[in-house]
Amino acid sequence: MALRRSSSFSHHLLRRLSLPSIPSHPYSKSTSLPKKPERVRDHSLDAIMDIHKKLRVVLSLRDLLLPFASLQLSRLSTVARRSLSMPPADLCRFLLRHPHVFHIFEHPVQRLLFVRLTPRAVSQLNSESLALTNSVQSTILRLRKLLLLTTPLLRIRLEHIRLFRYDLGLPDDFEQSVILANPGLFRLVCKPDSDSARTKYVEFLPSDSDPPDMRMPAVERSRERDYRVSGAEAEDSRFAFPIRFPPGFKIGKYFRIAVWKWQRLPYWSPYEDISGYDLRSLEAQRRLEKRSVAMIHEILSLTVGKRTTLERIALFKQAMGLPKKMKEFLLQHQGIFYVSTRGNRGKLHTVFLREAYFKGDLVDANEIYHARKKLEELILLSPKKANLERMLTSMGREGIETGFIGKERFEESDGEDSGSDSGVDTQYFE
Repeated sequence: MALRRSSSFSHHLLRRLSLPSIPSHPYSKSTSLPKKPERVRDHSLDAIMDIHKKLRVVLSLRDLLLPFASLQLSRLSTVARRSLSMPPADLCRFLLRHPHVFHIFEHPVQRLLFVRLTPRAVSQLNSESLALTNSVQSTILRLRKLLLLTTPLLRIRLEHIRLFRYDLGLPDDFEQSVILANPGLFRLVCKPDSDSARTKYVEFLPSDSDPPDMRMPAVERSRERDYRVSGAEAEDSRFAFPIRFPPGFKIGKYFRIAVWKWQRLPYWSPYEDISGYDLRSLEAQRRLEKRSVAMIHEILSLTVGKRTTLERIALFKQAMGLPKKMKEFLLQHQGIFYVSTRGNRGKLHTVFLREAYFKGDLVDANEIYHARKKLEELILLSPKKANLERMLTSMGREGIETGFIGKERFEESDGEDSGSDSGVDTQYFE
């Protein structure tokens, strides 16, 4: 009997030693930030991406229509299928849902359906171009600060800037209008025996006209502003970041302690040259990790909408020494950043700077952001206000439901003039 009790006790002890212990709290009692915290969605920021998904399609179709005053619908569907992977039926549904942006009409001579941008859409696009022109000086400063983040190299590949130009507020011809037009601020160099765009680099040139606080990160400005308003302790706010967790994020006792210790951890400025430091110690690795947070924070602060895609941030991994597993790294700091997978079927990840948004809108908006916002408002207008029945009288009920494919011609209804848009501003076909 005693032997049986001894064997059962030893078997029970071995089971307890082999099975991992499950803590009663969802977070461990360690004072370090959890490596894989639970991801919590922010619906107000996800809603922005739902709108931006439509805006991205509008801008892509805009690029296809701009070289022409108007384009035949069948030809547009062919080009959209090839360049945007957009089936003709999806294209027609998208055009019909946004009549304030696109006007479908029947050519008075050829009797074929054509598409053009409405004057209101052209006006909004022109206002964005005007905003880009008026903000060229601030855009140059943002580009110079972006180059400074690559200390000590002070250069970025031209192709990476081209992919980042929309978020940075650069015009499409930035190579000529910004870089080559300012030889005292930028230098365009390329590798020997090569003239490819992938081997061209944009280098930073020091200038006497630079503001004295150009190397001050945006987080330090917000830190000073919060210190003056709330009057927090200097020791707690010296290296702290503005943190605002999404609604529903569970903050346990030990996680709160870990965040408090992380906020007080010193780190190197993203504009500081750390090539001469010994980074092998554990303390140096912690400071380097917090510097990466400051680096991504500064990149987002330099963008027009205080957001960009994760893939575009990854362009600067090598130049700025960013972590390899970027998504997992950002999810560790959900109070500072928010990663949204909405807008492109989960294929793209958009990173938001949480402190820059309040109730789904940008707190400190600029002229370029306002111009793009007006185009989004035009996209969101109800199609009922455009009086589709009169605008598309050349289309029968069957054509509206199924969409236009090929060079089919739809019967006219009510005997109305097919060129009238009846409520949507248009311009006469030239």
